[in-house]
Amino acid sequence: MPSTTDANAGATTPGGYGELRAQLATLTTEAFRPEFAEIDRLPTQEIARIMNGEDATVPAAVAEKLPQIAAAIDATAGRMARGGRLIYAGAGTAGRLGVLDASECPPTFNTDPSQVIGLIAGGPSAMVKAVEGAEDSKELAAADLDGLGLTADDTVVGISASGRTPYAIGAVEHARAKGALTIGLSCNADSALAAAAEHGLEIVVGPELLAGSTRLKAGTAQKLVLNMLSTITMIRLGKTYGNLMVDVRASNEKLRARSRRIVSLATGASDQEIEAALAATGGEVKNAILTILGGVDGPTAATLLTDSHGHLRAALAAVRTT
Repeated sequence: MPSTTDANAGATTPGGYGELRAQLATLTTEAFRPEFAEIDRLPTQEIARIMNGEDATVPAAVAEKLPQIAAAIDATAGRMARGGRLIYAGAGTAGRLGVLDASECPPTFNTDPSQVIGLIAGGPSAMVKAVEGAEDSKELAAADLDGLGLTADDTVVGISASGRTPYAIGAVEHARAKGALTIGLSCNADSALAAAAEHGLEIVVGPELLAGSTRLKAGTAQKLVLNMLSTITMIRLGKTYGNLMVDVRASNEKLRARSRRIVSLATGASDQEIEAALAATGGEVKNAILTILGGVDGPTAATLLTDSHGHLRAALAAVRTT
């Protein structure tokens, strides 16, 4: 059989995949677990029990990296406070998780869709259908970032369970060369992705129930970390008041009802006062709370929040010192 060249591994082997197969065999996320070799013969409830037990180990793996996660969040919040963006880049499941987290920020925190962005190798169509070869290109990642007009105030998070996906590594390498903050989120130790990033987050969850199916524990770990990264960054940016989502965008009936509940919880005001405050502030929850707690009108609340860079506690403190 003639030899062919493996584009990923840079090796010439029979069939072209010898070196890549050897590389995958060293990854914890790809390991085969003999104890589950006959799992398909077990009762459904027993398989569910085993899977639930596997999932229960993920939070502990995340907990081991909390200092590193916190450092990455503080660095991200610092860049975003200067007008930078949070950009996720990944392929397959990792890319979809990044797009998911980004898409949930506008309704939750009233961010502009351009502030938190999810890039997936192969473009939007890859959310529902695999785009062959897209994850293998570092150049594609660089082009996708250049298309966004990447700046040094931005933060780029490369996401890859294996830690070897060229698209994620290429995104981090290109972003770092441009002076942007870089975070590499993977689920294997000593990964190329973590090494390429300023902040390497390696959440080692161990082998999967189904060998190599990183949509399972690895995907759960990535989702937990992305939840922390976006949520705590938004807390640092003043998008919450205590544990209330005071920047929530009321775009449907459920969120309009939630807006009123948030104002009620923050102020203890009557329904009549809440309706009046929301009417005076164009439905902006944070502004409405400030008019009630600070005793100011809508335009004054808007000015105070602008001066305090959107931090409600700072705006309230300014009212009390005047």
